[in-house]
Amino acid sequence: MISAPFLLQCLTVFPALAEEFSSSYSPASYYASLGLFVISIPGLYSLIKRATKSKIVRKTFEVPGPAEPGAKPLSVLAGEITAFLQRNNYKVIDMKDAVTFEGKLEPSRSQAAFLVFCTALSLASVALVLTITNPEIGEWWYSLIGISPLAGVYYWKKSSRTEQMQVKMVTSDDEKVTDITFQGDDETIDRLRRELQIMEKGLIYVKGIFEM
Repeated sequence: MISAPFLLQCLTVFPALAEEFSSSYSPASYYASLGLFVISIPGLYSLIKRATKSKIVRKTFEVPGPAEPGAKPLSVLAGEITAFLQRNNYKVIDMKDAVTFEGKLEPSRSQAAFLVFCTALSLASVALVLTITNPEIGEWWYSLIGISPLAGVYYWKKSSRTEQMQVKMVTSDDEKVTDITFQGDDETIDRLRRELQIMEKGLIYVKGIFEM
């Protein structure tokens, strides 16, 4: 999570930049820069809107089947999947062709802080250009940064939602391979993959530099 002192340090740089650049760039450059910042606003809006919605995907993972030496029993694997989903506020609502879980996804503090930071940085950039192009208002343009917490408030109010997760396990005829298919929130499936250390079918997983 980004600390408040770091954010404050970043934002206080902008007034100094405005004063330094005001004597070196032409008005045409200022307005061109302002146009670019205005164009980027829809992208920021899209980022905030997407953060409140789930990305529903269908992914199949492959694990050793019962016939493979040292393979994890399917009952144990099913228990681990159920335990993970229950820890994340899911519960079983149907057990027909596939097991269907339903749960309420809660907002993330780190995601809210990230959105506030991105919004503050974007508004500070716009204020920098406005300070240069409209110096009569001066540093009052930086008061725009004060509305950046609204991005976090919007995310917090809109991101709490009910989602479903479907899980289906199919073992090959020779019992050497078991396919586990998940359909649900992409982020939840990815966390489940990391916890169970399972590989998506047909893919070779390369560990990220920040993963232990």
